[in-house]
Amino acid sequence: MKLSYLILPLVVAGLAACTPSEQNAAIGALGGAAVGAAVSSDKDRTKGAVVGAIVGVTASQLLGPAPQRGKCYYRDQYGNRFIADCQ
Repeated sequence: MKLSYLILPLVVAGLAACTPSEQNAAIGALGGAAVGAAVSSDKDRTKGAVVGAIVGVTASQLLGPAPQRGKCYYRDQYGNRFIADCQ
């Protein structure tokens, strides 16, 4: 029951997101929260969802789409970040 109270605001925020960056952050938060809750034990599902949401938002902002339409950020084997056409 507690988990649904945590997920509901994230769903609403995802629907209200205007920019692609905000939409990616909302999707990252929802996906991360779902995975975090799924891999946590029964008594730690809420903590797992919160940690998963934080990781999902962070990952969506660091590895998400570039500011140009049709372009994405990538990293090469040396850790350098570059922009190229999305695959």
